[in-house]
Amino acid sequence: MTEQQARTTANVVMAAAAFGAAVIVLRSPRLRRLVAGLAKASAGPLAAYAATTVRDAWSESASDTTSGDRALG
Repeated sequence: MTEQQARTTANVVMAAAAFGAAVIVLRSPRLRRLVAGLAKASAGPLAAYAATTVRDAWSESASDTTSGDRALG
């Protein structure tokens, strides 16, 4: 088995597992409520993390652009 075949097989297995888990969660009201509560609880920290990541990337891209301009000038 080549590395590419192994990756493809792993991706298929992971997708099947995720789909199976989603079906189980969607069929169980208790699990749906649990997942909804976890999603609400994690929404704030995930938004803060995303904002920080975007701000850092923006700052780094600005400094890279500035240093590139000096190299061209």
